[in-house]
Amino acid sequence: MPEPDDTLSTPTGLPDVDTVVTYPPGATSSAGRVLHVEDLGDGRSAVLLDVTCVHPVTAAWPDQPADRAVLQGAGMTFPVVDAVVGGIQDGRLLLGSDLPVRIGTEGWVFVVAHIVEGDGPAAGTEVRAIVDADHRAALSAGHTVCHLASLALNAALAGAWSKDVLPDALANPNFDALAIETSRIHPGGSVDVYRIGKSLRRKGFVATALDDLDAVASRANMLLAEWVAAGAAVRIEREGDGLSSRRAWVCELPAGTVHIPCGGTHASHLGEFSSVTVALEARDVEGAREITMTTTGRPAR
Repeated sequence: MPEPDDTLSTPTGLPDVDTVVTYPPGATSSAGRVLHVEDLGDGRSAVLLDVTCVHPVTAAWPDQPADRAVLQGAGMTFPVVDAVVGGIQDGRLLLGSDLPVRIGTEGWVFVVAHIVEGDGPAAGTEVRAIVDADHRAALSAGHTVCHLASLALNAALAGAWSKDVLPDALANPNFDALAIETSRIHPGGSVDVYRIGKSLRRKGFVATALDDLDAVASRANMLLAEWVAAGAAVRIEREGDGLSSRRAWVCELPAGTVHIPCGGTHASHLGEFSSVTVALEARDVEGAREITMTTTGRPAR
């Protein structure tokens, strides 16, 4: 099996630089070279490329699912059954939930691991990664409306605080960041779950502000309608091309340009939607209140 270029690999054959990722600006195909193939011991292999357009899921915050994709090379097609963030340190590759550090931690190399059935393409093989563009576009739309909804919810609850707390990108108290439990992106929308417990109340949140969820949702939806009508531009700003390079979602809303750190993919402008709406539900869980926000982005016709 041929070894990759020494400038990209360690003596173990593992890369010593981050995977170059081309999905932030929207690429759905890329040409790359196989740097390393790791047998996962369950009939599957992890394929590491020098360059990829495939967006992986991050175990530490698995909001956006992995892309659907295939690798094509050496006259064969290898379906990518999963794509996960991996980390390399001291000659060891750790994947997904086994990775003990957050992406960007100093002293680690971060890679996109393309999980395939069987052995996968051999190291040194030139391959093309091809992403299901329609599915990517739907997830990108879902991620964009997720950010919009968080900002709108923060604004709708701006008067529900008795203390100064961390502000969001529009200078409103950041309920989303302080109360979020889970966030999941799906095609065209998202589901976010918030916990309203003692910790949040100690920070100054007045929980009775959520007694009338329909009124809160109505205030958020009025803002969302205004933002969608403005057709604001969306872009990704990035400090570099590596997987762990810092990136931010930037949207030019009527109230000002907002920047939110984000490693996902996004729509290119809000004109892609005919509407974005949220719905709120509550339930009591283990002595706390749990609020679920379901966000739906309807595509423009």
